[in-house]
Amino acid sequence: MLWSKLFIPTLRENPAEAEVASHQLLLRAGYIRQLSAGIYNYLFLAQRSLLKIQKIVREEMDAIGGQEMLLPGLNPAEVWQESGRWDVMGDNLFRLKDRFGRDLCLGMTHEEVMTVIARGELRSYKQLPQIWYQIQTKFRDEPRPKSGLLRVRQFIMKDSYTFDMDQAGLDAAYDKHYKAYCRIFERCGLAYTVVEAHSGAMGGSQSHEFMVESDAGEDFVAICKGCGYAANVEKAVSVPQSPAVADPEGDLAPEEFPTPGRKTIAEVAEFTRLPETSQMKSLVLVADGKPVLVMLRGDHQLSEAKFGSLSGDPEFRPARADEIVRWFGAEAGSLGPVGVKSIPIYVDQALVGRRNMIAGANRNDYHLRNVTLGEDFQAEVRDLRQVAEGDACAHCGKPLVIRKTVEIGHIFKLGYKYSDSMGLRVLAADGKEVTPIMGSYGIGIERILAAAIELYHDKDGMILPAGIAPFQVVVTPANLNDAAQAEAARTIYQNCLALGLDAVLDDRDERPGVKFKDADLIGLPFRIVIGKKLSGGLVELVDRKTRQSSDVAVADAARIVAERLASQYPHTKIAL
Repeated sequence: MLWSKLFIPTLRENPAEAEVASHQLLLRAGYIRQLSAGIYNYLFLAQRSLLKIQKIVREEMDAIGGQEMLLPGLNPAEVWQESGRWDVMGDNLFRLKDRFGRDLCLGMTHEEVMTVIARGELRSYKQLPQIWYQIQTKFRDEPRPKSGLLRVRQFIMKDSYTFDMDQAGLDAAYDKHYKAYCRIFERCGLAYTVVEAHSGAMGGSQSHEFMVESDAGEDFVAICKGCGYAANVEKAVSVPQSPAVADPEGDLAPEEFPTPGRKTIAEVAEFTRLPETSQMKSLVLVADGKPVLVMLRGDHQLSEAKFGSLSGDPEFRPARADEIVRWFGAEAGSLGPVGVKSIPIYVDQALVGRRNMIAGANRNDYHLRNVTLGEDFQAEVRDLRQVAEGDACAHCGKPLVIRKTVEIGHIFKLGYKYSDSMGLRVLAADGKEVTPIMGSYGIGIERILAAAIELYHDKDGMILPAGIAPFQVVVTPANLNDAAQAEAARTIYQNCLALGLDAVLDDRDERPGVKFKDADLIGLPFRIVIGKKLSGGLVELVDRKTRQSSDVAVADAARIVAERLASQYPHTKIAL
């Protein structure tokens, strides 16, 4: 292709509305333009990269037996109501009515529709297992779309679904997807981490996320450098750091004492001259319309995902002030577990073995000292706290680190959540009806591109992996008015095409510096510059990633680029 004929509207300055690197560079390099909040036009360069990503995804999905389909983005409410997610998804689901008043939604995922197909067509165990997938536009009504392609309201997703007769079949399908995802992200050139994850509203027994470390991310992951354990903080387990001071010894009875005006853990800690680790934190939550009291160590935070899983209500909420007074006879800030009989109490496991702690007295402006789990109150013990930096790994004892990440893929063992609720049945070999077990697997296509830019960029622009760059090499004559340079550029360009390289010839009537800056900005892996050394039969080969340049013979330039691509990006298919 000739650059002079292409639509690549580059910008010299970062747009004011762009904050993260990928958003800035995608706009500056002319890949995207915003239409509305969280809605983008994908211009020529972006579309080339996205199509390359989709090609990689298709090849790896087909390799594990996936069958590509294309389902409607517009879904009737009935199928979402069958699964129960019409209500669970809340405002995240784009909803609309047709001219007849029937409820519809724009699909953000397609478990329900795939299950409807399976319910209508699968009859026998002989038709299983099945792996069905699609690459399609999805919609999510994000409350705060931001960070360019990292948090949008319309996006392209590869979603696949598996149907199996039993758990062993699901395990095999899950493993196939796990390995396929690893190959996909390796071919896309991403440095990624696989972490244990919370299933959320998707449901199911197990899930893993594929993450790219980035300060632009909104997910936090706990990682152990010792044994390699990694999990989303929503799911992660750890051994908490020891209390700042030891608990008082002895079997001491709870003792009430005044704490006038002290409502927060920090205020009570300062008043009592005992650290937050010696306090009990009381949280009153409402799950499925019923109150629950949750107790944590004073310096710990509740994992909302863990409590959502425990309660079975991911949409639980904090109790209102009037509800708290009605249920406990006291205001928030003076609450505790002692004497509570009619409300379920859940205690985080970090409080097990602790003695003589401080908790609210369920009387305004009063607290209790010497409160001990199992002696002064009874509760169900669960893992409810969110892990923190420096906690000990539950597997090897080494300290955990917390990192910000971008999710690029997520796989779920759904179990029977959808097949059972939507009445999917097939006949087993013995003639009895059974419910197939399902899995669900997603990849964000645009997120792969954005994550690659977050990982690989410098002050001059993107440094895209060859497998997903819009072009692999740009051939740049320094002076098109020089007939020898123009002829050499055309020859090298044709040699690149003959070797299967994705090349572009920069034939614009621009200064060399402008051409070089544009090539760096859009992130092409290699640049071949035809300049003054042509008189000696040489051209300059510049590696965008390493910034190293070397002089090579005109006849060898295309071949050397192909060899370096094959060496640096082994998953990129090149005809050598």
